[in-house]
Amino acid sequence: MKKDKSHKERVNKAIAFEKPDKTPCDFAAVPEIWKKLGEYFGTQDREIILEYLGVDCRIISYDSFCKNPYISNNAMDENTAMERSSTGGMWRHQVADDSNRDIWGAHRKKVKTEFGFYDEFATYPLEKVETLEDIKEYSWPQPEWWDFSDIRKVISDLNKKVEYNIRYRVGSVFETAWSLYGFEKFLLDFAMRPEFPIYMMERISQIHCKNLKSVLEKAADMIDIIYFYDDIAAQNSLMISPQMYEDYVKPFHSDIIKIAKEYDKPVMIHCCGAIYPLIEEFINMGINILNPIQPLSPNMDPETLARKFSGRIAFHGGIDIQQLLPNGSTDEVKSQVELNKKILGKNGGYILAASHHIQADTSIENVLAMYNIT
Repeated sequence: MKKDKSHKERVNKAIAFEKPDKTPCDFAAVPEIWKKLGEYFGTQDREIILEYLGVDCRIISYDSFCKNPYISNNAMDENTAMERSSTGGMWRHQVADDSNRDIWGAHRKKVKTEFGFYDEFATYPLEKVETLEDIKEYSWPQPEWWDFSDIRKVISDLNKKVEYNIRYRVGSVFETAWSLYGFEKFLLDFAMRPEFPIYMMERISQIHCKNLKSVLEKAADMIDIIYFYDDIAAQNSLMISPQMYEDYVKPFHSDIIKIAKEYDKPVMIHCCGAIYPLIEEFINMGINILNPIQPLSPNMDPETLARKFSGRIAFHGGIDIQQLLPNGSTDEVKSQVELNKKILGKNGGYILAASHHIQADTSIENVLAMYNIT
């Protein structure tokens, strides 16, 4: 029997600005939301939850194929690994004080809030370096830590029932670098000693590019979208100037895009906040899809984005997690969903999703309303 490809084709049509049978959708949430959905649907199996929600996309992440040889038995804590992911898992190792480190050594701890927990940085492993040699001597991950030999099986398992739109998550460059160094120090050194942040980003980018080439050599025919992320904007403005992006960060993003285009793959970038000033640049670089569309940031509302960029870049996200989902009524959520579909997806070009991971202060009713489940 021929396997159903409607999920896969729905997304591919949308990002090619063709009208799909219906607007495709995606999903990401914090663990508290996954738990609420599991209780509602009677299962904690995330794949089954995504099926109930009608989600068209699936993610495989670069770091889930990594094995750190310096950690006994590659002891990755599975619960910690799932904190910020959809279903694929991201590499995290829990340490003695209940904090955790990612594959690069970035150190995070859980902080309790009124509604649940979130991760914040605990320490920065490179915050006290004084010379470029200090940075070079850091225990950087090596390419041989990654093994993609079973990637085809991983994708096949995701597509066991139907074929989903598969997105390969490359990782980040700018974010990963400052997570080892400290954000303020990193930005200061862009101006004072740029060779420090540039070297860090080079080391990270080399791994990402080598991994991407390996993945596409093995499984290009099974992957629909190449995805990388770097938050270079905050709520109301860019974190760095357009010129700093051009000089210091863009070259590494361009390297990722170039490899993806060699295999004729569309590219998606995740960048939160007020990223409007760089969208034209993203289009010129060859980026096809922008995520997550934070609508309360300047010029990031659906009307402005559609008027300026419709037909030139597809949009993924846009359902506000800051005010609408936690505070709006179910009718208001449904209304905004339909408005986004109408404005951003008028001629394809839109994948419905939240403006970031749905947060713990959102009711189950509003999550279900967003996905039209009654």
